Amino acid sequence: MLTDPIADMLTRIRNAHLALHKEVSVPRSKIKESIAAILKQEGYIEDVATEEAEIKISLKYFKGKPVIAGLKRVSKPGRRVYVGSTDIPKVQNGLGICILSTSSGVLAGTQARDRKVGGELLCEIW
Repeated sequence: MLTDPIADMLTRIRNAHLALHKEVSVPRSKIKESIAAILKQEGYIEDVATEEAEIKISLKYFKGKPVIAGLKRVSKPGRRVYVGSTDIPKVQNGLGICILSTSSGVLAGTQARDRKVGGELLCEIW
């Protein structure tokens, strides 16, 4: 039984990058689809294909090295982390992104800052 499916997704992506796999599949859910769509939009992954029970994520490499250098789950089931619109962190001094779950849906940190909306800080990617 999984207690944190988002952490499982991030760990699968991290492990697939370390093993230099071309794609990874994760069980499907709406929040994971949203996170994968943000990663594609921001240029961290190549493509996202949604099937009936799983999401296939095509990983992106640049000169043989993974584009994603690090992934960190911030808000966990045991400790939820909420931030206001003015407190959204800049990851790696602006070189990375953070993903938030807001009342307007799952957004990247820059989108949430522009819309002036805060929420639960899900993860950081750089």
